[in-house]
Amino acid sequence: MTYDRILKRIRDCVRTANYNITRHAHREMFEDDLTIVDVEHAILTGQIIERQRDALTREANYLLRGSTPWREIDVAVAFAASGRLNIITVFAVKD
Repeated sequence: MTYDRILKRIRDCVRTANYNITRHAHREMFEDDLTIVDVEHAILTGQIIERQRDALTREANYLLRGSTPWREIDVAVAFAASGRLNIITVFAVKD
């Protein structure tokens, strides 16, 4: 399954700064020494590797894998009802 349309929508939200970052994502970024520039770059150059469904709400979440200049990172995102992108969590990919 390709996610081209969804990926374009995610990237458009990042390009227009139409996104929120959860506290959890901020904590994970801090723990992995990542900046918002790293996260934006990973989203803009990465690919969706998995679609997940929330067990309670059945809303779709997307896991993207992208990279910074020194490592790969995963970013989990979902769309709010308003259409705004929520960055749920971020983590460095372990080797």
